[in-house]
Amino acid sequence: MEMEFGGKRLEPDIRWLYDMLDVIYDQAWLSHAENFKLYYMYRDLFLSRADRDKLLDQGLRYDITIIPPAMLGIEYIKTAGHYHPLAPGGSATYPELYEVLEGEALYLLQKQDLSKVVVVNAKAGDKVLVPPNYGHITINRSNKTLKMANLVARSFSSLYDPIRERHGGAYFFTKDGWIKNERSPEAAMLQRSEAPDGRCLRRFGLSKSSEIYPLLREPGILEYLTDPQKHLDLFEGLI
Repeated sequence: MEMEFGGKRLEPDIRWLYDMLDVIYDQAWLSHAENFKLYYMYRDLFLSRADRDKLLDQGLRYDITIIPPAMLGIEYIKTAGHYHPLAPGGSATYPELYEVLEGEALYLLQKQDLSKVVVVNAKAGDKVLVPPNYGHITINRSNKTLKMANLVARSFSSLYDPIRERHGGAYFFTKDGWIKNERSPEAAMLQRSEAPDGRCLRRFGLSKSSEIYPLLREPGILEYLTDPQKHLDLFEGLI
């Protein structure tokens, strides 16, 4: 799964099924499943040295993830899921900005205490913001390859243990619909949402018709990704 970006052929980091043994719903299927590649992550991408310098100056990283269609037993293919640590100077964790480039995605967003759990349905062109203090899992619910980009602060490592310790997110998306994780009995009822509309996107300097990559060339416009405490008002009412 090489990918060309910025005139270079890139090799991905690969997430294998056996990397995610603790978070798969269908354990009966998993008990006899062979290991295979689930999805491909291309980290820290840039089209030019000037763009690389702008990303570094702003403390940002641009990535692309590709998730081919597959079933994990009765569950739709998904990412491992993670949370982000607190950003310095406040009580807000780092947010993240996603964009669906091809295919369709479900973004399962859950607060750290599971008092709110929301699934956002997104298709090509849609942007989805993971607000401060939410974890997230991405699901490919279609028979097409999902390709998505993200912009995120580059100064931290993602936290996988909170989701792994509960053996998955608060809900699993299966061919029978959503199933609540029995290890998260306190989780709120699942809410459904569409991707942010144009008016909401404009609050963040975004547009459905424009990709997120060029935003890295506009210093300051993405500061809410690296210093969320200064921009908490932007995230009010987002989900």
